[in-house]
Amino acid sequence: MKISYDWLRTLIPTTQSAEEIGKLLTGSGLEVEGIEELESVPGGLRGVVLGTVLICEKHPDADKLSLTTVDVGDGTPRQIVCGAPNVAAGQKVVVALEGAMLHPTQGEPFKIKKSKIRGAASEGMICAEDEIGLGESHAGIMVLNTDLPNGTPAAEYFGLGSDSVFEIGLTPNRADAASHYGVARELRALLRQPCHLPDVSGFQAPASAENTISVTIEDEAACPRYAGLLLDNVQVGPSPEWLQRRLRSIGLSPINNVVDVTNFVLHELGNPLHAFDADQITGNQIRVKRAEAGEKFVTLDGVERTLQAADLVIADANGAPMALAGVFGGKTSGVSNATTRVLLESAYFAPAVVRKTSQTHQLKTDASFRFERGTDPDMVPVALQRAALLLQEVAGARIAAPAVDQYPTPIQPTEVRLRLPRVAQLVGQEIGEDRIRQILTDLDIEIQEQPSLGGNAIGQDLAEHLTLLTAQPAATDLSATEWYLKIPPHKVDVTREADVIEEILRIYGYNNVALRPFNSASYLAKFPNPDPEVLRQNTARLLSGQGYSEIITNSLTNSAYFEKKGEQDATLVRVHNYNSADLDIMRPTVLHSALEVVRYNLNRRQKDLKLYEFGKAYSQKPETGKHQEQNKLVLLLTGNASTETWQHKAEKTTFHDLAGAVQQVLASLGFGNYASQPVQHPYLAGGLTLLVQNQPVVHLGAVSPGVLKQLDVNQPVWYAELDWDWLVRKYKNTLVARELPKFPEVRRDLSLVVDKTVTFDQLQQIARRTEKKLLQSLNVFDVYEGENLGAGKKSYSVSFALQDPSQTLTDQAIDQVMQRLIQQFEKQAGALIRK
Repeated sequence: MKISYDWLRTLIPTTQSAEEIGKLLTGSGLEVEGIEELESVPGGLRGVVLGTVLICEKHPDADKLSLTTVDVGDGTPRQIVCGAPNVAAGQKVVVALEGAMLHPTQGEPFKIKKSKIRGAASEGMICAEDEIGLGESHAGIMVLNTDLPNGTPAAEYFGLGSDSVFEIGLTPNRADAASHYGVARELRALLRQPCHLPDVSGFQAPASAENTISVTIEDEAACPRYAGLLLDNVQVGPSPEWLQRRLRSIGLSPINNVVDVTNFVLHELGNPLHAFDADQITGNQIRVKRAEAGEKFVTLDGVERTLQAADLVIADANGAPMALAGVFGGKTSGVSNATTRVLLESAYFAPAVVRKTSQTHQLKTDASFRFERGTDPDMVPVALQRAALLLQEVAGARIAAPAVDQYPTPIQPTEVRLRLPRVAQLVGQEIGEDRIRQILTDLDIEIQEQPSLGGNAIGQDLAEHLTLLTAQPAATDLSATEWYLKIPPHKVDVTREADVIEEILRIYGYNNVALRPFNSASYLAKFPNPDPEVLRQNTARLLSGQGYSEIITNSLTNSAYFEKKGEQDATLVRVHNYNSADLDIMRPTVLHSALEVVRYNLNRRQKDLKLYEFGKAYSQKPETGKHQEQNKLVLLLTGNASTETWQHKAEKTTFHDLAGAVQQVLASLGFGNYASQPVQHPYLAGGLTLLVQNQPVVHLGAVSPGVLKQLDVNQPVWYAELDWDWLVRKYKNTLVARELPKFPEVRRDLSLVVDKTVTFDQLQQIARRTEKKLLQSLNVFDVYEGENLGAGKKSYSVSFALQDPSQTLTDQAIDQVMQRLIQQFEKQAGALIRK
């Protein structure tokens, strides 16, 4: 959102610089992401001043040049060579001094330097209007009629002030600040300076008129307030320069004076307006109603749209839509150059209704941006009057009929109880009742004398309200520990006590909350449950440190990935109001979304990928229809594990590269022991399922060729899927500090011939059950299969690390351990020990 500093100062006069205002706004929660300096003329005419020609003589060596002496107000007259035919002594002129950078109307910018022209020194330039970017004429120098002293900046004479434009990153909850007046209200509380609305005291409408336009609200919940005003004698044309300059300063392009006024008022007051060509309103009637499902409507951009029954429209007497309420106008009823009668619309629409229409038709406008966040219903008549007065000024309009303002059920302020001790508790220090009262008053929050059940008591529990009413006296002392507040409707995000305290703290200043010498908690307790976000961050750092890149993919995906032809999967979670047929379900697995990222990179010749994502998978139970979601951590590997260099060749990624990363993740979460079995996953062609505490927690292996073909991925992909919810739920911090071993570790190797069906994991489990004290680790360093082993056999070469923390191992103790291991391998795995 862009806010003009000059425009802002018309609503709250302040001497603070733009940089200081930016810091104040950022500190209060309206983050100023940048400040852009705008100039009416490129360069701002810096170094260009007014001067008087004291002497004008013919140049001794050039017939068409004059040698002048010019007073520029600094006590040192300049000698300037001038080629203009109209230069003469006594003239007040525009002088570009040495060092000034000029931006002419045509051509490239140039810098004024001290030079010699036909042998005569020249210390500046007397300027024509095109030479400083103020016009097209080059017939002669500009001769001014002014009493301003010499040395006056030319920008001041021409009224070419610069402007600063704030780029504010407006968060969704700050709808109250989505305008210049909204920001001015914020500054009023921060600076303790008054701000004011534009003067609309000159607004006068006739008491009656013959040709009026009536308004009927057929859905009061969707449109609580609707106001309209009829104007005639409207002369549509270009806007005056001041209005165009205001709009350009915030990035808008002027269109015509009528549309420009509605845009101006929207950005000034935050209340969207719409202008209808009144002659196109059939039956002189406005109906605010729901659309007929399936009816066609052509919007201002020329696109024909199919309306839905949930859409709120502004229709004529026949029910024909003229605008999508709060979103976009219609083509036939819009203002054109032939328009002479205009109906101005100013309304308050329910945010949810506007948001749904905007999303359904993929229309994002300045009006919908504000309506769907919540506008101020009390600003409706003010904006209407402001626009009418401006149209009288810039378009010669005349107010032709009384204003219509339909407001059947006025929106009441929200009532909230504020406990002063709670303020100190949440802020962390005492602020003081007087300061709190001052802040609330500056924010238009009224402190009531007594609680009331009237109004919009969103932030209060009804039972608590009743208790307060019976417990409190008729007149509540405002110095008591509990206050009762009325929150104005424009503060849509302030509905609870905590919200009020946040408002107080914003204005008080987060930086003003002092840190205590000793920070402490008000209670002591154990925290057995880990912080899921901390675990996620730690795991992300672990994977990123191994060269993996994190991806974030869409939770919506294509049902065609999962359904057979003509058959629907009842477990899929379907989206009823999807905007694209390719995004019609919530994904049942993260795999396909991640493969789309792989495909995107492969198509751009990025073939070596190491990716991970924390994402959700969704499903529903057909028998109950209940939806469920699961958090997953997925890893993908494809391409080469290392790039080719002069030292070694490129190596393809393997299953073991992926398994190693998975093992590190499990170990970091405290799951060092697990079993494995052949993979049980519908989209993997070979691999393992890892079981922790007898639960299948990890599936890893090669993505099946059918899935790769379906996603147009033309190279193998290794994939691992971890049940992140289970890992977080079962996580235990098993980090234990132990003394470094004093006695050496011993290694022994065995070569075991076993059936091909025996896995290394089975051998590992046998070894750990057999020797729990001395066996520190074991590792397979070779696997061999060959005809000399016999049919259906393979050989594992396994190393065993043995260590006793209390003494040095003897050969006898080592041999005893190895004999026990051999016996159990032979007994439980049918192993043959190769000598």
